[in-house]
Amino acid sequence: MIVRTTDEITGTDRDVADPKGDWVSKRIVLGGDGVGFSFHETTIRAGSVNEFHYANHVEAVWLVEGSGTLLDRETGITYPLGPGSMYLLDGNERHTVTVDEQMRMLCVFNPPVVGTEVHDADGVYPLIEAPAPAAPGERVGAGRHRA
Repeated sequence: MIVRTTDEITGTDRDVADPKGDWVSKRIVLGGDGVGFSFHETTIRAGSVNEFHYANHVEAVWLVEGSGTLLDRETGITYPLGPGSMYLLDGNERHTVTVDEQMRMLCVFNPPVVGTEVHDADGVYPLIEAPAPAAPGERVGAGRHRA
């Protein structure tokens, strides 16, 4: 069992901010946890326009707070986003998230990210192999409690 809180993650290497200050990603579950996916809470600043392309990952996003739009740059279709919206990037779509009201999202990546990834010039995360998970009972990183 792994139990973590966002308070434990804040200020650690799992609390990753965009260099431009447009978003913050709290990486709650990472590849090294050995569960086959990663899970993040991402907050995106109001007024920002963010271009992403997860060429190496499938991403599912559930919008908890805020509003804006999602542009599928592959098709040109724009979707409204608000609390309760979900989008799944199952075709590695290039996409743009435009934020009207600050967004808080819960995101799942497969394969999992390891936590050190940063977006390249095209908005892509590199594919990095996850380290082997810690042994049961070993405490590693922010709030890792294995039972």
